[in-house]
Amino acid sequence: MQDSFDITTLIFIVLAIFVIWRLRSVLGQKTGNEQPPFDPLSRRDAPLRPGNSNPEPDHNVVRLPGANGTRPAAEVQTAERWKGFAEPGTPMAGALDSIARAEPSFDAAGFLEGAKAAYEMIVTAFAVGDRKTLKDLLSREVYEGFERAITEREQRGERVETTFVSIDKAEMAGAEVHNKTAQIVVRFVSQLITVTRDAAGVVIDGSPDQVAEVTDVWTFARTLGSRDPNWQLVATEAGQ
Repeated sequence: MQDSFDITTLIFIVLAIFVIWRLRSVLGQKTGNEQPPFDPLSRRDAPLRPGNSNPEPDHNVVRLPGANGTRPAAEVQTAERWKGFAEPGTPMAGALDSIARAEPSFDAAGFLEGAKAAYEMIVTAFAVGDRKTLKDLLSREVYEGFERAITEREQRGERVETTFVSIDKAEMAGAEVHNKTAQIVVRFVSQLITVTRDAAGVVIDGSPDQVAEVTDVWTFARTLGSRDPNWQLVATEAGQ
């Protein structure tokens, strides 16, 4: 009886293990009716309307500029972008807005830095008669005037020596846009040492030792949208 009991007990234990194994295998299989895992990016809530909006703010919502009465960043930038260069509402500010609309990368401070560099290059190139440099930086009409003055100077045997001490000021004095052509007027105040010598080396104008303050009003122009990023000098006049 003891041996029979032991065999029967063993059979039941084996059957119990088999049943448990079958149940685990069935419960572990997908039937096709399971809910998919929660994906926060695929959530689609009903659009907010009066009456179905949540009473508490949803801190997971990233609001676009201008939502709920907030001023868009572009408007703030437009209102303040010319601060220190042009007064809001003036024709010059309007012209700068037109330039920026055509070329969003336009930067007033960067333009003035470029204008200062061009101013020094042009004055120096004119003094030494560097026609190649001038031709790249001047409009055809202005270049012809500069080239004519250089030729006449050379024919007389005169030589100009110019030394930049500093550019004390470079400020926008006006701006216009006609069709696709933009023009910006810049007023320069600089400290220069300029002397002109004749063929014998005698000083006939200026002084090699005296620093003079010079004011120039130059107009730069560029076709907006052009592949050439450079502005050209299109007009010059002595300033006060």
